[in-house]
Amino acid sequence: MDNYLLKIITCPICNGKLTYNYEELICNIDFLAYPIKNGIPILIENNARKISINDNN
Repeated sequence: MDNYLLKIITCPICNGKLTYNYEELICNIDFLAYPIKNGIPILIENNARKISINDNN
């Protein structure tokens, strides 16, 4: 994942910072993991999976 993109991209729900973790972008505020397909982040709430606090460790 491009570091510049990680600096400017935010969660579409809360506008919080996203972190990169194993082909997903993680929102630690909403506990959602957004998939990355073919290098493109899919920032659609319906495509995100819910995660628990322990999932992003």
